[in-house]
Amino acid sequence: MAEAELQTFTSIMDALARISTNMKSMEQELHCPVCDAMVKQPIILPCQHSVCVLCAAEVLVQRGYPPPDLPPEPNSPASTPNTRSPRQARRPSPKTSDRLDRVLRAGFGTYPGRRRKDGAPALMLFPCPSCQRDVELGERGLTECLRNLTLERIVERYRHTVSLGSVAIMCGFCKAPQSLEATKGCADCRTNFCNECFKLYHPWGTPRAQHEHILPTNNFRPKVLTCPEHEQERLLWYCRNCQKLLCPLCKLRRAHHGHKVQPVAQAGQALKEKINKEMNYILSNQEMVQSQITQLESAITQMELNSAVAKEQLCQVIRELGAALAERQGALALALEGSRSRRGEALSAQVSERRGLLEHAGLVAYTHELLKENDAPCFVQAARVTHSRLVKAIENLQCFSLSADPSFRHFQLDASRELKLLSSLEFIRAPLAPVIDTQKTLAYDQLFLCWRLPQDSAPAWHFSVEYQRRAGAVWGGARSPNTPMVWQRLDEASGTSAVVDRLEMDSVYVLRVRGCNKAGFGEYSEEVYLHTPPAPVLSFSLDSRWGLHSDRLALGKGQTYARSVPGLSLLQAADRALTSCHLTSDLLVADLAVTHGRHYWACSVEPGSYLVKVGVGQEAKLQEWFHLPQDMASPRYDPDSGHDSGAEDAQDSSPPFCFLTMGMGKILLPQAHGQGAGPNTHSQGHGGANPHPNSPHTVPLPPRLGVCLDFDKGRVTFYDAHSLRILWEGHVDCSAPVCPAFCFIGGGALQLQDLVANRSIEEPPPRRVTIQSRATNLGK
Repeated sequence: MAEAELQTFTSIMDALARISTNMKSMEQELHCPVCDAMVKQPIILPCQHSVCVLCAAEVLVQRGYPPPDLPPEPNSPASTPNTRSPRQARRPSPKTSDRLDRVLRAGFGTYPGRRRKDGAPALMLFPCPSCQRDVELGERGLTECLRNLTLERIVERYRHTVSLGSVAIMCGFCKAPQSLEATKGCADCRTNFCNECFKLYHPWGTPRAQHEHILPTNNFRPKVLTCPEHEQERLLWYCRNCQKLLCPLCKLRRAHHGHKVQPVAQAGQALKEKINKEMNYILSNQEMVQSQITQLESAITQMELNSAVAKEQLCQVIRELGAALAERQGALALALEGSRSRRGEALSAQVSERRGLLEHAGLVAYTHELLKENDAPCFVQAARVTHSRLVKAIENLQCFSLSADPSFRHFQLDASRELKLLSSLEFIRAPLAPVIDTQKTLAYDQLFLCWRLPQDSAPAWHFSVEYQRRAGAVWGGARSPNTPMVWQRLDEASGTSAVVDRLEMDSVYVLRVRGCNKAGFGEYSEEVYLHTPPAPVLSFSLDSRWGLHSDRLALGKGQTYARSVPGLSLLQAADRALTSCHLTSDLLVADLAVTHGRHYWACSVEPGSYLVKVGVGQEAKLQEWFHLPQDMASPRYDPDSGHDSGAEDAQDSSPPFCFLTMGMGKILLPQAHGQGAGPNTHSQGHGGANPHPNSPHTVPLPPRLGVCLDFDKGRVTFYDAHSLRILWEGHVDCSAPVCPAFCFIGGGALQLQDLVANRSIEEPPPRRVTIQSRATNLGK
């Protein structure tokens, strides 16, 4: 029996020790971010963080706001009762605490208040230390912030668990020195009682006998949470849009009209279920948490070792710099000493020469002795050398100059550049986030990504390009929050562009890039979203072999660029006509035809083009139509003119042509109903963005126009090739081979989109195309 009791006692103590350890580990969660101590009377800021009410008041006063109206001290659930009887609890307490008064007297003076004629009070901004931003409190300041009663209860349980019951709570009404330990507390009187005092102040048969009694505590929370604006009104509702608790009066306000408001019990239950699911997930992945803790501890150890190695390398580099400076100092000092020695020798020789010219010394004394010679032949023989020396000495006396410069001005060392370099000596930095070039980045047959480094960025040895396909995404990158982020990485790119191949059609890809050098990888660039074409890309060239007016068309190298020049014949025709101009369309078709499947291609039309038509048509019908020129100025040509020209006969089948007309920077989207009979009319289709579906309208010409042909369904869709936004859809008769076609009316230019696979990684500068038109047949 004794062993069983001992085992039970041991298990209880172990459980208490574990609880105490767990409670101590969460102590940091109970600290106020302002004073870094255990929270007292916490309030919830609009950012959902909790701070002590006195700390918040001090911060606001330090920022120049008036001292707030704090709740009376006895009514605070975290305060210790300072009353001796329940009657004394009715006495009002000062609205400003002694702690806040000390702050006001210390250096902020007293707030004079606001005059009656002053404007509305400014909104209070509280600098929340947790989220590092200013939080708007509103006009009423801290009064609108609710008390965090749950946090107060957790703090009380924490204090009781850590103390393990060693600190007893005494009765607040026993007279000293025979104060007894409290056995219960009264939630209505907000104080603790022993058994005798509780019976004394809660006599049987009185309203006080109905008070709610609880365990002894120093933190008394109110029974219900009331609205800070409407007193005595319980908070029964929760606004999901504003994320605020509401009383019935606040719920009726216009500010919450149309918001999702639900009962607070329902909101609490839903939130509790979410928290339980999150807690269950965390508890079920404790091994993952422990492994990450192990990784973090290993990373801390590795960080310490790496920092020591980096510090040693830093000292080594500084020592090498010192050695190089000392070596350079020795070399410069040696050069200076050599120059001093040479100059000293030159000046010493000049001094010796001048001393020889003194009387009774050197050359002068020798000349006196020479002049005493009387034998003429011997004198002449010996005096010629002396004469030359004397002439040279006289010249040196008359033109005296130092043989060496005694100054060392050109030996002054200018180290300003080196000092500037030394002052800017820093650790190597990783490259900054690259900037994506959205003008060159595109999605066609492959993804082509182009970027550049900022000017103040450190150089990069190579770049790492990562991409992922957003499954189920729409244009703009929307995705499910549960979709895993799996990034695929390309090989290291040494240049500033990369190509991604093996793509899926009609999908959104997200790309990012970062640079790398000796310091490691830098920051990622902003993510760019690219939408792949809805069908395989069709590669073709332009073919104008059977065009009627090919003399006015000029093709660039590779036959992917075409320019139409009106020519002299058009001007002469316009000069002969008084009311209209005889215009014909210049046709260009692809060098291949489509017989099955879905195909996509893109082109760009010069915004200054007069009129350009882009579309598809049956090759045989195109030859037949364009070899029979139509008078576009004639009223009989207009299919909607009401004249019986034969071109507007009703047809039940799809037309053999489908074109979209653009010019002068605009695109004409046809009317939703009506069918055309030729390339100068539009096939049946619909425009999704037209507010009046029965009338044509124009939209701006995009930089690139995309065309998708579904041969099996006989449908042609025109896109904005940049965003793949559908501009217009039409139908075409696909009973015969269909080929891409382009029509020019007047001057214009068109460029087919080059395949990404055909371009080099480092794109060369754009090539200029010189257009040379042939002579025009004026006698047509």
